Amino acid sequence: LFDSDWYTSRSLIGAADIIVIKYSVNDKTSFQELKDNYVPMIKKALNHCSVPVIISAIGARKNGVPCTCPLCTSDRRSCVTTSEGVQLAKELGATYLELHTLNEFYVQKYFGGVLEYFVIQILNQKSSEKMKKRRKTQKNHRVQPPQLEQPEKMPILKGEDSHYDADLHNLLCCCQCADVAFYSEDLSTVVEAHKIILCSVSHLFMLLFEVKSPADIHDASIVQTAQSLFAVEVGATFATVPRGVPPCVPPVRVVVKDPVFCSCLPDILHFIYSGAFQWEQLEEDIKKKLKDPEKMEDVLEKVNCILKTPGKLQTVKDCRSRQMKRLYSTSLRLFFNTPVLADVIFKIQGATVPAHRAVLVARCEVMAAMFNGNYLEANSILVPVYGVSKDTFLSFLEYLYTDSCCPASILQAMSLLVCAEMYQVMRLQHICELYIITQLQSMPSRELASTNLSIVSLLQKAKFHNSDCLSTWLLHFIATNYLIFSQKPEFQDLS
Repeated sequence: LFDSDWYTSRSLIGAADIIVIKYSVNDKTSFQELKDNYVPMIKKALNHCSVPVIISAIGARKNGVPCTCPLCTSDRRSCVTTSEGVQLAKELGATYLELHTLNEFYVQKYFGGVLEYFVIQILNQKSSEKMKKRRKTQKNHRVQPPQLEQPEKMPILKGEDSHYDADLHNLLCCCQCADVAFYSEDLSTVVEAHKIILCSVSHLFMLLFEVKSPADIHDASIVQTAQSLFAVEVGATFATVPRGVPPCVPPVRVVVKDPVFCSCLPDILHFIYSGAFQWEQLEEDIKKKLKDPEKMEDVLEKVNCILKTPGKLQTVKDCRSRQMKRLYSTSLRLFFNTPVLADVIFKIQGATVPAHRAVLVARCEVMAAMFNGNYLEANSILVPVYGVSKDTFLSFLEYLYTDSCCPASILQAMSLLVCAEMYQVMRLQHICELYIITQLQSMPSRELASTNLSIVSLLQKAKFHNSDCLSTWLLHFIATNYLIFSQKPEFQDLS
């Protein structure tokens, strides 16, 4: 560039959007040549035009890690110091960057970010100049964007806690959709429970309810404890069918052979339904009930065997030394979209999706009313679903089972939000709102201008489905980026 005549160089610099000056921190000679010959010409050219400049110091200094402080003089003279680079940047009014290497990480994180910033500034400057020219020629003025206040943070941003463990614990208290009852040897009822919850935390219960066979367990202690502690009465059912359990899915009766363990079973089930991690609380409850240390240790050892992972040594002492891992979010995932223990089948878009009433009733009030009220679904195995796609409904069920949600796109998040509003699962709705807001906030201006995604359409859907947080934020987002959205055809749909 600088080998050509002055007027050609000046015109080329004037036509540029940005100037990048790059040198190696380990090449003092080339830096000095740059400083003595090229920089004066650039300063002269910059007197005639306004072009942003970036100075990039590339490489790691060979004589040790340099201090990045501009005032530090500890750098050796064999390489270009940080203070020399900063001083050169000050002379040109440039942005100074030190890139240890030109790999993808540094280029993307530093160089690319500043480039994008300067290019956007130049485009904004050019667009504002065009707008000034248009205003002079146009007689009628555009409507100014509304000045809206920043929307308040959504509940999920304020720290809305998950009520996953509480939902499943409440299921035990209300006994809706119970499909198993534990009895003492004199056949007096002890407590009702749910196969899906018990099997999700215990291989012993998987063995007991024939989800797994002894050959699958590969642990003699679990098989032995199951046989000595419980007996499933073949063909036995409840005298009266619990609410939410269809007649064609007969509940089972289980006799607890150990009377001491049987007396503690309500406390043990409360421990399991609370996530199986409050071991100290379980010890305290059993201690109050039994008063005998030997009996207490025996019961705790049996509970430990119930929660044991096949092939792993785990003692009561281990459980005391640390809180046990929460099991639901990972273990219930094993039963998501599988026919194992399923007692309801959703029919959607010509396909079928198996599920478990206990989980649905615990996690969703609308489904609790549907399966326990005077509705057809209460006594049916096959339940049709309308107004939502199969993929969206599967994502909805996955949240109910795992308390987690990972939408693949903004449109998928909006579809899931609609489904969450349909079934009144407010926390999932807030998670989808937060995902959409986060994705839109991360979009650069040029991507917003070129995207086929209709923000106005998102706003209309958010309003229609009572998503007040999202609709308020989207309206503010459109007003903030008024110049971009006012050029789009769907902008006319806003009154």
